Amino acid sequence: MTDQQWLAERFEEHRPRLKAVAYRMLGSLAEADDAVQDAWLRVSRADATEVENLGGWLTTIVARVALNMLRSRTRRRQQPIDVHLPDPVVDPPDGSDPEHEALLADSVGLALLVVLETLSPAERLAFVLHDMFAVPFGEIAAIIDRSPEATRQLASRARRRVQGSGSVPDADLDTQWRVVDAFTAAARDGDFEALVAVLDPDVVLRADGGLSGLSHVARGAEVVARQATMWAQAGLRVRRALVNGAAGMVADRDGTPFSVGAFTIRNGRIVECDILVDPDRVAKVDLEVLPE
Repeated sequence: MTDQQWLAERFEEHRPRLKAVAYRMLGSLAEADDAVQDAWLRVSRADATEVENLGGWLTTIVARVALNMLRSRTRRRQQPIDVHLPDPVVDPPDGSDPEHEALLADSVGLALLVVLETLSPAERLAFVLHDMFAVPFGEIAAIIDRSPEATRQLASRARRRVQGSGSVPDADLDTQWRVVDAFTAAARDGDFEALVAVLDPDVVLRADGGLSGLSHVARGAEVVARQATMWAQAGLRVRRALVNGAAGMVADRDGTPFSVGAFTIRNGRIVECDILVDPDRVAKVDLEVLPE
């Protein structure tokens, strides 16, 4: 076996972890794949014979690539996007694909990725690498050209933002399904009081409609409940689905995928709803894994 073949095999062994790093950095499955491929091109041209920690070295390379992509994306956006949801990862309600389990370890729900979108590129990198992948601050500092102490402060600031957002669910999956099923049934039946009962008083709904004109943010149990009863009249078929490892749903209309919904449950109530209704992006979500 040549050195190049050996390196290619080791890279494939690390690919799930590398894609997980890139997905947390970019919130896009396609861009995560691009980042990993770009990282391989760089790795294949490098001399790895003196590398002692291959996994750490590869993680550093893909992190640099993702950071550059994130900075480039930020510069390209001339106008702020009111609502932009990361790409959802959809699985059947009875369990995740092994590849998705590696991608979504540490409960990387859509709500958490939405919070990561609000961080600066350097804050996001520091938090993702240190808090999610246990990369030492000294190694992260070299990527962003900061001191280890400054890097520690970036991660701390990002951590406070994440912890203060309430984006991490505290409910087990059975409880999540019970709450989501109650929400779906109440919406279908037009039961306004039952909807309000399963929604946190300060619930936030984010809908990403892309260019369809459906993008908006709604706050408060009564406002969200009214919107849920309105959508229940749109002739949608709703199915259970795991969305980023949490209880969620997929809706279609006349056989065409319409939306993907993710929920964050705390204290037995829905505190966040993240709904992707962008027709172009919904069409790209792999929904073949769901039972009919």
